[in-house]
Amino acid sequence: MKINLNKPLVFLDLETTGLSVGSDRIVEISLLKVNIDNSTETLTKRVNPEMPIPAVVSAIHGIFDKDVSNEPTFKELAPQFIKFIGNGDFAGFNSNKFDIPILLEEFLRVEIEFDIDGRKLIDVQNIFHLMEPRNLRAAYKFYCSKTLENAHSAEADVKATYEIFLAQLQRYEGLKLTDEKGNVTEPVVNNIQKLSELSSKSRNVDLAGRIVFNEGGIPVFSFGKHKDKAVVEVFTKEPSYYNWMMQGDFPLYTKRVITKLRLGMKQ
Repeated sequence: MKINLNKPLVFLDLETTGLSVGSDRIVEISLLKVNIDNSTETLTKRVNPEMPIPAVVSAIHGIFDKDVSNEPTFKELAPQFIKFIGNGDFAGFNSNKFDIPILLEEFLRVEIEFDIDGRKLIDVQNIFHLMEPRNLRAAYKFYCSKTLENAHSAEADVKATYEIFLAQLQRYEGLKLTDEKGNVTEPVVNNIQKLSELSSKSRNVDLAGRIVFNEGGIPVFSFGKHKDKAVVEVFTKEPSYYNWMMQGDFPLYTKRVITKLRLGMKQ
């Protein structure tokens, strides 16, 4: 199928030092431009982020400090990116929330004008979520081939969830997956401990994810001015930060966690 275009459409994907739009940097950028005649051309560059890449991030995308230490900086590559993109519109997966904001931040950081006004922004993830809803009703239809009646009735929902779980255990029994590094796993097994580990998307200390375990198993902040700093260390050097959190609009469970960590300092 050909895309109906009256100007180029540039698909983009970034690998970065982290997920913070304001403070993290690009380490690799790939641009795939679809021209008006639907011919394509690709530009992929490694970028020296001028800051360390956290080990936990390198473990995900496979790009380490040594891989980019001798690469050009974003400022050096920016003119090439500008020329390649031209007047093109943008497309990507979760690009409206992540890739495009970080790209714009990089241009602003090196004081290069890049006008986003007038460009169309297509997020493939948004189309995916719209057309393939990831809610209980959709899961019930997919796994159980049934229509969920009385949705949002607690009893109907909980029964549907139970049926979905049984169907997942049956559907994925013995199914093996291969990750990007070639590791083979059997993620869905009839074991509550294993399923609990599979369901955990992060190493949260509190339920809201404001406090997380770092690679060394130390509770650190995941937000704000003390992001990635050890909670105990911050509370030792800046006791008022604990008071600010306790008086702030944080979940009660988060307050309970930081209180427990603070009390542990005195033992």
